[in-house]
Amino acid sequence: MSIELTIDGKVHHVTIARRRPHLVLVIDGQEHEVSRTPAIGDGRNLMAVGGHRLEFARAELGEKQFVRFGGRTYEVGFVDPFSAAGGAGGGADALKAPMPGAVVSVQKQAGDRVARGEAVVTIESMKLQTALPAPRDGVIAKILKGEGETFEKDEVIVTLEPEGEKA
Repeated sequence: MSIELTIDGKVHHVTIARRRPHLVLVIDGQEHEVSRTPAIGDGRNLMAVGGHRLEFARAELGEKQFVRFGGRTYEVGFVDPFSAAGGAGGGADALKAPMPGAVVSVQKQAGDRVARGEAVVTIESMKLQTALPAPRDGVIAKILKGEGETFEKDEVIVTLEPEGEKA
């Protein structure tokens, strides 16, 4: 499973390479063995990365996450694959697959109006079912992958048209 995290505005690609016997993450192409040790109190935690013990503190402020490490505080965020889908020119008009898988069910059809966050299709990837939400209010233009069809990561599954336009 791959995710993208932002740390002080810079995007980092993180993939779980192994979970057992130890967690191994591939961060920006480099492999790191990670293990967390019990908290040491006062909001401080220890983590071992590549055999080095690192002390850090984590805090939340509303929707924001912060990590203090090495005398600096970093804002850490999760890059939502749905709001980031489409890239240049595609914007929120395309609902892309966050990872390879298959369509389990289709909740909406071409021409249906949808509200942002409303489930459009349900996919299965790595034995996990996920409802893919509409990235914005609009009208479904096309359903490109139907029930039982497979897709690759970043493949467009659904396209939207702005509200008011004919599908």
